[in-house]
Order: sequence, then C-alpha cells, then structure tokens
Amino acid sequence: MSFSAAALEGTKTEQYTQLTQQASALVAGESDRIANAANISALVYHALAEVNWVGFYFFDGTELVVGPFQGRPACVRIALDKGVCGAAAKTGETQRVPDVHAFAGHIACDAATRSELVVPLYDGQRLIGVFDLDSPAVDRFDADDQTGLEAVARVFVDSVRA
Repeated sequence: MSFSAAALEGTKTEQYTQLTQQASALVAGESDRIANAANISALVYHALAEVNWVGFYFFDGTELVVGPFQGRPACVRIALDKGVCGAAAKTGETQRVPDVHAFAGHIACDAATRSELVVPLYDGQRLIGVFDLDSPAVDRFDADDQTGLEAVARVFVDSVRA
C-alpha cells in the first residue's frame, strides 16, 4: 500500500476534514489497533504545528498503558485517577487543558509540555484508551482542534471495532 499525506489547506475546519479523510484512507481495510494507532499518531504529529507528543494509551482493564506515539519517551502507565489522560478515560469526556501547570494532578512526562488535549476512546460503553496530544505552547488547542481531533479519534475507534 502506498499512502501520501497531502499538505492541509484552507480554514482550520477544512484542514481537520482533510486530516480525518487522510486518517480514514490510512486505516482503510486494516483493523489492527497497534498498526492503526502508529499510523494515525505519525500522520497527526507531522500534520499539526506546535505539538511535541501525539499518541495513544490503551486501557488494559486496570490502567492506561502507553501505545504507539510520536515524540519523546512517555510515561508507561497512568492510573485512571491521575493526570489529564486518566481524567479523560474516567469521565468519558475530552479534556482540553490550556495550561497543564494549572491542572491539579497533571503528570509531567515531558517538562516542555504546556497544554494538552486528550480524547477518550470508547466503543460503546467499553473503554479502549485515550488519544493524547501535547504542545509546548500554552493554550494551543481550541474548540476547533477538539472537534477535529475527536473526528480523527472516531476514525481510529471505527477501524478497530471488534
């Protein structure tokens, strides 16, 4: 299979539509969660400006365990009652944190990270894990980023549905 990501163009909404289409094309016909998480992480990491970490944590029945990612080495395990990732997994709601230093219980895997967006990954009521993005810029992620990245996360969940 040959895949080539095109440069994103237009408004932010249009760019996320293009990114979602690219993610869909990348995982088309593949259901392996490791392969799809690896490719989506790489796609998003290279498509978006001002991100220093993009990746997945998978729920093992007890806690979140690091999966495929792009960026510096990461925390390996995260309890559901810890950090931004744990909050997203536990509440089932996307966490958009403008300044991680102001988030009680933030886990500093990379000291350069200043803002974070974490999308919970659920297949119905079953927790799969989280899709996590970090940025060295304060307030990097806005509502448009959240909507766009939630759409990319849905592509992942749909691709691995059992």
